[in-house]
This record gives sequence, C-alpha cells and structure tokens, in this order.
Amino acid sequence: MGAHPLAPLLAPKSLAILGASDRAGSPGNAAVREVLRGRFTGRFYPVNPRYTAIDGVACYPALKDLPEAPDCVDLLVSNDKLEAALAEAIAACAKSVVIHDSGYLPDDRDPPLTKRLAAMAKGAGVHIMGGNCTGFMNLAERVRVNAYPPNHDMEAGHVTFISHSGSTYGGLCRNERRLRFNLLVSPGQELTTTVADYMDYALGMETTRAIGLMIETARDPRAFRAALEKAATRDVPVVVVKLARSDYGRRLALSHSGALAGEAAAYDALFDRYGVIRADDIDEMVATLLLFGEGKRARRGGLAAVHDSGGERELTVDLAEQMGVPYAAITPKTTERLRKRLAFGLAAVNPVDFWSTPHEFKETLAECFDALLDDEGSALGIYFGNVVAGIGVYEGEGEMMVELARRHAKPLAIASMFAASDHGDYGVRFSKQGVPVIYGAIPALKAARNLMRHRDMRLRPPVGAPVPPPGDVVRRWRDRLLEGGALDEAESLALLRDFGVPVQPHRIVDGEADAIAAADALGYPVALKTAMPGILHKTERQGVVLGLADRASVAAAYADLAGRLGSRALVARMAGQGTELALGAVVDPQWGPLVMAGSGGILIEVLRDVRFAMAPIDAAAAEGLVDGLRIRPLLGGVRGGPAADIGGLAQALARLSAIAHALGDVIESIDVNPFLAGPAGCAALDALVIPRSAAGD
Repeated sequence: MGAHPLAPLLAPKSLAILGASDRAGSPGNAAVREVLRGRFTGRFYPVNPRYTAIDGVACYPALKDLPEAPDCVDLLVSNDKLEAALAEAIAACAKSVVIHDSGYLPDDRDPPLTKRLAAMAKGAGVHIMGGNCTGFMNLAERVRVNAYPPNHDMEAGHVTFISHSGSTYGGLCRNERRLRFNLLVSPGQELTTTVADYMDYALGMETTRAIGLMIETARDPRAFRAALEKAATRDVPVVVVKLARSDYGRRLALSHSGALAGEAAAYDALFDRYGVIRADDIDEMVATLLLFGEGKRARRGGLAAVHDSGGERELTVDLAEQMGVPYAAITPKTTERLRKRLAFGLAAVNPVDFWSTPHEFKETLAECFDALLDDEGSALGIYFGNVVAGIGVYEGEGEMMVELARRHAKPLAIASMFAASDHGDYGVRFSKQGVPVIYGAIPALKAARNLMRHRDMRLRPPVGAPVPPPGDVVRRWRDRLLEGGALDEAESLALLRDFGVPVQPHRIVDGEADAIAAADALGYPVALKTAMPGILHKTERQGVVLGLADRASVAAAYADLAGRLGSRALVARMAGQGTELALGAVVDPQWGPLVMAGSGGILIEVLRDVRFAMAPIDAAAAEGLVDGLRIRPLLGGVRGGPAADIGGLAQALARLSAIAHALGDVIESIDVNPFLAGPAGCAALDALVIPRSAAGD
C-alpha cells in the first residue's frame, strides 16, 4: 500500500515556515521552536529575508531559494499576503500548505479570497489545511506545525482529535496532559482538505485506538460517511461533540416528519448507523476518550464500582439511575467473596463501599475489585473517591489500581468525585500508567455508559434492507410523484399499501349516498374525513368526524363536511384497540432518506418523542428504533392490557423505509399519523406524502 495522499501535509519529509521569526513571543518564532521541540526528523527550512539563521537553523530569503521542493509550507502571513504566499508555494512545487489566517478581506472582490485560494490549490494539486486554523501536531511522526504551542511536553499516544474549534484544539494541546494523542488537527475552513480526509489518514495509523471529533458540519458528506464506515469496520471508536444542534427548521411544517427532521436528528441517525458515540460536551468526550485510548473494551454486563464513602456512593447511584448507567448484577459467589473481605457493617453489594479503616486499605480495594471484575456480569470498573495528589491513601489506591489494570482485561478507571479537587499531577501520572483518571463523577458515569453503548452497537447485526416491491410499482409511483402536488390521504395510503405497509380499510366518496354505502360495506363504526384537494391537515379544519355508529350519523356528518369544506370525503372503518404512533420519512440534503418513529397523534408535537434512522432499515433495526421511544412501555401492555404487535410495527416501519430509499429522489417527506399498533395488528390510519416538487409550493 502506498503512502496516504495527506502524507506530505501530515508527515512531511521537508517542512518550510514562511514568516519564520527570531523575535521572541511572535507566532513565527513560536512555530520554529515548536518544530525543534518536537524533534522533527525531516529537513526544516525557516523562510524570511530578514534573517540568515533562526535558533541555530539556516534561514532562507524565499521559498524559491530552498534546496528542494518542500512537502509542506506553513504560511504564517496575514490575509493581505496570503494569495501571493500561496502562489509562491505553488511555484516552489510545494505539495501542501497550512493557512492560519482567516482568508477574509475588507472590500474583497468576487470570488472572495477563500474561493480563490481553494481554486489555486486544487488547480495545482496542493492540499490546504485551513484557513483560519491553529495547525496540527502529528506526535507519532514528530511533526508540529503549530503557532500556539502547548506549555508542556506531549507524549505520543493513541488518540486522534480533530476540532473545528481552534480554541478547543489549543485547550487540549495546552491543558490536557492525561490524554496522549497521536494526531491533533485544527482543520479550520477546510478549503480543500476536510475532516473526513484527516479521519481517513488517522485510520491508517497503527497507533490510532480512538478518534475524537468536535465538528460543526461535514463539508464532504460522502467522504465523511465513508470514514465513519471505515472506523466501524476497523473497530476504532469515534466520539463526537456535534456543534450547532438546534433544530434549524429547514422545512416548513407541510408534514410533521419534515418539521421534526432538523440537522441534529439527521446527524443522530448517521451516528447511530455507524456506532458513533455522541458526547454532550468536552468533559464527556475527554473522559470517554481516556477509556477508549487504553484499547480495552467493555464486556457484557454493567458497571462495577468501588467507593470509599457511603454517602458519595448513594449520590453516584442516584446519578447513574438518572443517566441510565446500569450496575453489574453480581452472582452469589461474588457476594460471598466481598462479604469475607469487607469489615462488619459494610454491605457486600455492587457498588461497594469498602472503607472502614486505613488498615490494609490497598488489599481491601484490590480484593473487592478482583471479585467484581472476575464476575461475568461486570463490563468495566471505576473507583470513585476524592483523590488528591500527595495524600498517602490516594497515592496507594492509585498504585493498586495500576496493578489491577495490569492483571484484568476489563477497562478500569479512577473517578474523582469533585472535579475541582487539587489533583496536581495525580491524573497525569496514573493515566500514563494505564488507569485513566476522570475528573468528576458525571463525566465518569457518562464515559462508562458510552463504553457500554459502543459495545452494544458493535453487537448489533448488520442492517439488511427490506424486500423491495416489484419494479413496476416503483416506476408507477415515481411517475406520479414527478407530476407534483401533495398526494391526498387516499393516494398516500395507496402508496403505503403498494409497498406492504398495512393501512386501515377505507373508501373515497363524493355524495351522501356513497358515504352511507361505503359505511355499510366497511362496517360500523366508521370515521368520516374531508378529502378535498389542498387540505393537508384535516383536524385543523374540523374535517374529521369519528365514531359514526349508523347511517343517520354518517348522513349528518357528511352534510356538515360537504357544506363547509366540499363534497369529496373519505370513509374508513374505525380502528380497534392499540397505541397511536407517528411514522414518517424525510430526505435530508446531506445524508439522504431518513425514516422516523415517534409518539402519535398530537403527542408528536407536545412530547417530540421521535427517533430517526438512515433508510433503508430491516425489521430488527426498526424494532431497535422503536425501543428508544419514551412511549415504548405502552406498546408492551400496561396494567395487564395486551401487548401491541411489535413485529408488525417493525415490519411496517422497515417497509416505510423502503419507500424512502426507493423514491427518496422524488419525495420530500412522508407523514403517517396516526399509525395504530394494537394486539390484533397494525395499520396506518392517515397519511400525507409530499413530493419534492411540491415542497416549495
């Protein structure tokens, strides 16, 4: 296998800094010193006509004067000089450049500078990192192109971090000494080279055990998806802090599905498909990467925890319950092992409060963890305590945790209950010895949950596609959708039925006699709904009448609807017992067709209890999607009531995803609300399909 296309940028054999300086404290001098401090093994060329040498390294007046074409040029120049500097680098046959400044000029011409730079680089086959980036540090290759260096030595490790936030990149470089990185990248504006490209490079590094991302968006969706798939295939966990999560309302509320499918929902579906861990904040991401960076994986079961405080144990149990972190259910054998070691009055349970006396505290801690970690019900272990550097007890516990980590294959960590404790170098020392130290109980619990989530996602079978309908069905509906105009309820239900989604029996009528005849044929009680063109949300127009039990009530209801809204109506048999859900589909501009499941009726707007998945999905994946809903317990039956047909619901959702997959290029959204899941089966009671051409009508 040849070198990666980004090797000249991220692992250059020759490196030049245009704008190098001998002035202490300047970015140009900091960049030079960073290269030297990193012990760069290639050929290094500071460039500035004012100097003949900088920090003992020969300095050249211009890039054209270098003895070779540089692999990478760090452009430490201001915006007004960027265009000329890039032209100089291209003329010198540089293969890549790093641009730190923003690329924005006052009173710029069209196309703006950023687009001109990108066009110049692409035309010359030059990779750009940036603009508006902080740089990168490839610690595995001893390359540091960074004008804002850390204030400590950094050891190469196993975690890659790529951040759209230059401040977060700099913060982890300068402050985070527990994590050991192999590669850190600040991609900036991604003028030519994207987050996906850097991920692909990292996945080719033998040292990469985990990847952390802090991203605003994926500028190359196809490549980003491919990178996530490669990470999943190689079992490299990806932990993401996704910025700008708010629902940006890119569609008007023509359908509930479209209104609810904002950018956050689309990314959730993407990440779920590829087993990506989504972190809420930087602390959670760092804690999770600390655990993944050790290369150990959570086993089956739950958390095994040891405390030195009964009160703090109670607090942690409360927090774990709130966050959905399961504790390991230990066997009677494990309970007996704990009972024999613990002092009188301490309960032999998980989580363990082991502290009674300083006497043999290290041995007691070790035997408690040995018992818990030997239990097949434990996935990983965490010691929770108020650790402080230099205190004999905590130093001793840290040393014992290192010994435990060496003899157990399950992940082990230390969690400081109080994040602002005087940790000193405690966390750094023990993290480097294989026992991550996490500051704060909440980040520790979230990290444990994330390891177990990653385990569970890895155990899922590959998602298969539902059986597609005959080709003539797809062609016929494609032709109809290309005609434009929203499909009415009857047409929408017909589309669902043709793809195998069960629908409630119904008939279209255009007169009182037709309405009565339809009700007689379908069987009472029935529902009567307006079917007039252009009325998309019937309830808002008082266009739905339910529970009509005889001919007289049908006649009266029809007369009212026809008088107010028009003569065309739909008669449907009333549904039986069951739980109402909302199913749907929408086509995201970046990630393609998504399928949705959520609470039905008006609850979809009140609770926003919805989940999305990338289409298509099979019945097993559909059932998993439903399992994540808050309404899920109702489907299992409550107070002795019968359970809904979950299998039928899953099949219907999978077949709905097949519609989105087959017709996603001509469909804007599908709204099936309500969809009734009952003990006797499932059926769509109402539906609305919006073709793509109708979305802007």
